[in-house]
Amino acid sequence: MILETNRLVLRPWEESDAEALYRYAKDPQVGPIAGWPVHTSVENSREIIRDVLSEPETYAVVLKETQEPVGSAGLMLQGRGNVPLKEDEGEIGYWIGVPYWGQGLIPEAVRELLRYGFEELHLNRIWCGAYEGNQKSIRVQKKCGFRYHHTEEEKLCPTLGEMRKEIITCMEREEWERRNETRGKAREQ
Repeated sequence: MILETNRLVLRPWEESDAEALYRYAKDPQVGPIAGWPVHTSVENSREIIRDVLSEPETYAVVLKETQEPVGSAGLMLQGRGNVPLKEDEGEIGYWIGVPYWGQGLIPEAVRELLRYGFEELHLNRIWCGAYEGNQKSIRVQKKCGFRYHHTEEEKLCPTLGEMRKEIITCMEREEWERRNETRGKAREQ
């Protein structure tokens, strides 16, 4: 599946993306706050593409302008999320390289994943989480209309082997439809 927005293409990761992935995933400001270790080499990034980023509904966030992957966004379905998911639920996860912070690219990707999840996969609820201290991720969730649901005080961060506090948000299909209806009416005026 390939998804598009104004500035982005969301497409499956390819092993040939390993150098671009490493360029951004080796930065200690990116992975650890999102709950995964810094990438150690291009080959390490290639292994992660094969073993992790090849999961269904996991996408390279590619700038249309350069055709380069600069981050990742995905929609985890039942059996794969960090929160227990029902059959009609999903969970969105994302990250982007430091040079692209603050440009609204991840909110753009997340809005497209919400559209895809609700319209094409017919989900009724989509969850999202962020570890305490990850203010940029929390801001993305607010911008995209997620609402606070609960906090998990002692959540295992499996790839780092440590316990963290995670803030969990969600969006219901009806909320998403209302937001889009309001946005559509605003455009008409």
